[in-house]
Amino acid sequence: MALYRDSGVVLRTYKLGEADRIVVFLTRGRGKVRAVAKGVRKTKSRFGGRLEPTSHVNLQFYEGRGELDIVTQAETVEPFRAVRGSLAKMERAVAMLEVVDQVAQEGEENPGLYDMLVGGLRTVEHRDSPLVVPAFFLKLLGAEGVGLFVDGCIQCGREDSLGSIDLDDGGLRCVEHPGPTAMSANAVVLLQQVLGGHLAWALDQPVTAEVWEVDHLAHVAMERHVDRRLRALRLIERA
Repeated sequence: MALYRDSGVVLRTYKLGEADRIVVFLTRGRGKVRAVAKGVRKTKSRFGGRLEPTSHVNLQFYEGRGELDIVTQAETVEPFRAVRGSLAKMERAVAMLEVVDQVAQEGEENPGLYDMLVGGLRTVEHRDSPLVVPAFFLKLLGAEGVGLFVDGCIQCGREDSLGSIDLDDGGLRCVEHPGPTAMSANAVVLLQQVLGGHLAWALDQPVTAEVWEVDHLAHVAMERHVDRRLRALRLIERA
């Protein structure tokens, strides 16, 4: 079996047998990787605590003969202690992990997605804004080629009087060409800032009704893209 090294983020885990776990990673060099971590459920495991969801780790694998590789080493790169110490932050991080798990392909290198996820987790670590997750979703949709056009009306190009959005057509609409989902003027501005290179400004804004408008829009758009109801979003909604 071939030995290889990579860096990765743990997306999810599930039990295997009495002492092992299957761990799903997004790696920098190989995309999504599923691997067995032997003995990690034992109290004396050497690296079980380093292989929990959100863990950012340097890894060593043996390439398996079947679908599963084997994790032989894991060294923490970033512990994300603030994420693990806050239920709200952990819920936001898990929402990111879930959508990345849906869009990542096994064995297909995607360093852009990897960097986006690591950057998103760092933002959750240091920021408390509920806009972090919807901003991540909207930027991920853009990277997937299904981003929203927010610079003007998707039909006529008009840059003012934008008051609605059409997810089927992929963008904002003006009052003369209204779409099915109304948006307040302030929510339009916030959406434009998120997608226009001013995310830091947007994250510094107070939590208002407009933030929840953008939040709802991003969640709906992402669930349409992955064609499923996201479990993590139900946790956020109940919080």
